[in-house]
Amino acid sequence: MTAPTLSVLPAPVVNAVRVVLADDAALFRAALAELLERNGCIVVAQAGDAVELQDAVAEHRPDLAVVDIRMPPTHRLEGLRAAVALRELDPELGVLLLSQHVEADHLGELVGRVARGVGYLLKDRASGPDFLDAVRRVADAGCVFDPEVVSVMLGTPRRRHELAGLTAREREVLGLMAQGRSNTAIAAGLHLTTKTVETHVRSIFQRLVLPDEAEHHRRVLAVLAYLRAS
Repeated sequence: MTAPTLSVLPAPVVNAVRVVLADDAALFRAALAELLERNGCIVVAQAGDAVELQDAVAEHRPDLAVVDIRMPPTHRLEGLRAAVALRELDPELGVLLLSQHVEADHLGELVGRVARGVGYLLKDRASGPDFLDAVRRVADAGCVFDPEVVSVMLGTPRRRHELAGLTAREREVLGLMAQGRSNTAIAAGLHLTTKTVETHVRSIFQRLVLPDEAEHHRRVLAVLAYLRAS
């Protein structure tokens, strides 16, 4: 008698990020969904406009919403407006905005007073490691902004005024902090020692007159110093 064949079920994904995708371009949305699911995420719903996005989030309660800033019917800021409304209803919801072009003026509306669980990437980066890293960071209450967005925001007149007391190197460090980089990653990117980066971070806190609280909270406040819209 032959032994019965046992079917082995795949092990469930532990702590998989549950995602709602919102973009009116169906092919782009499908490509993102395939990329996410290939890398351990669960796409619980897809939406083609802001109304569908809000309904999907209400029904599925995802960890993260990946949202195109410009959506039907006018293709202006419907995606951003919907994301802001969703964050007001549920501040724990992670929101990762995608855009074809740098549109930094309205990001303060999304960030609000708590720069956690938010991100903004250009669509050019929504196809590989940068995108997947941003998804995980934002779902885990991190804060990730595209380097080009950070560069534009740092160059506005108000940002230059707020950050006038920072050195050029401190501005570089702050920009990398806004991209969600750790001190170790910042050190590697700028070819500095971790200890030197820690010194710059402490100096940023002091120059921006941030309260003496936990470092994570102070990092968030430092990022908020220039992520709020004019």
